[in-house]
Amino acid sequence: MPLALLALAIGAFGIGTTEFVIMGLLPEVAGDFGVSIPTAGFLVTGYALGVMFGAPLMTVLGTKISRKRMLMLLMGLFIIGNLLSAVAPVFAVMLIGRVVASLAHGAFFGIGSVVAADLVAPDKKAGAIAMMFTGLTVANVVGVPLGTLVGQSVGWRVTFAVVAALGVVGLVGIAKLVPELPRAEGVRLRHELAAFKNAQVLLAMAMTVLGFGGVFAAITYIAPMMTHVAGFADGSVTWLLVLFGLGMVGGNLIGGKYADRALMPLLYVSLGALAVVLALFTLTAHHKVLAAVTIALIGALGFATVPPLQKRVLDQAHGAPTLASAVNIGAFNLGNALSAWLGGLVIAAGLGYTAPNWVGAALAAAALLLAFVSSALERRVGSPSAPGTDAPDAVVTGATPTEHRTAVSH
Repeated sequence: MPLALLALAIGAFGIGTTEFVIMGLLPEVAGDFGVSIPTAGFLVTGYALGVMFGAPLMTVLGTKISRKRMLMLLMGLFIIGNLLSAVAPVFAVMLIGRVVASLAHGAFFGIGSVVAADLVAPDKKAGAIAMMFTGLTVANVVGVPLGTLVGQSVGWRVTFAVVAALGVVGLVGIAKLVPELPRAEGVRLRHELAAFKNAQVLLAMAMTVLGFGGVFAAITYIAPMMTHVAGFADGSVTWLLVLFGLGMVGGNLIGGKYADRALMPLLYVSLGALAVVLALFTLTAHHKVLAAVTIALIGALGFATVPPLQKRVLDQAHGAPTLASAVNIGAFNLGNALSAWLGGLVIAAGLGYTAPNWVGAALAAAALLLAFVSSALERRVGSPSAPGTDAPDAVVTGATPTEHRTAVSH
């Protein structure tokens, strides 16, 4: 595997860290700026909305310049955004920094996966893409807990400064190690947009929004929930996030293994179990051991939905895999934003720090209902044509539908 993949993995590690680390630092950030926990939750919402709108926008813009230069531009935005967060004098400036950093998120993974595949022989493309996405996985097991520990020990500003430094390393690595690749040709945006007229595409993305939103409803407010309700010390949030990260890794592997064998049954089981576990979290959050186990289960069940949901979107939008994959990344983050906002509302209403768990359970249950609706509709109108039949019109970044399908299954 070429060293260029290491540069991409470092960038993915930094992006994954900055997305999730804020959850463990909400109390510290809220205290420093003199805002409430629900208000601080807008740092999660703002980032998620930035990814939602930035992913398709930056992906389309990325077709106008070389992939290497686009990746460097995205890492530049990432660095600027995290530096703004690190030095923000007021809450509004930090929120702006979060949004700026978020613009790099979706397009980096979309374009970076194509670059990774182009760097190796055809029989090693999946391995190359997986290596890049290893950075995202490791971020949730190592980067986020360490970032939380640093933030709680020496200040949350230091955490964002370190993340910005990681971005610099990733940028230099891309500049030095990633070769110049030709600009993508044959862009047909009209065909890409036409895929969104398909009801199944919209249903699949709605399942993405609601299903993953259920996870974020609970995890966004995990720090105050565990310290104020379960009775954990502030420093314990670090290893609780490690448990969540390990659950993510395990769930993602399980989802990836079984999504090709029984996609819809896997969604039924994972979404149904997620709804139940989130509802039970309102009770288990009062007991340290049970709370820790539940956090790991939420990570596992939540991320077991990621491969099948992404594959579902790409299968239904087989004529436009590139833009669909970017919008699907945005859909996950729309779910994050929606659930963080709703979770903040129920806390602000005086329902307690465990109330967001009920929000998460309702969102996961709604996603399960949509899964049944989608299956019923598919049985009524018949299965869609085989993915890849419209490959010539599907190309925006230059990868085949199969490559994109593999690229986004992180």
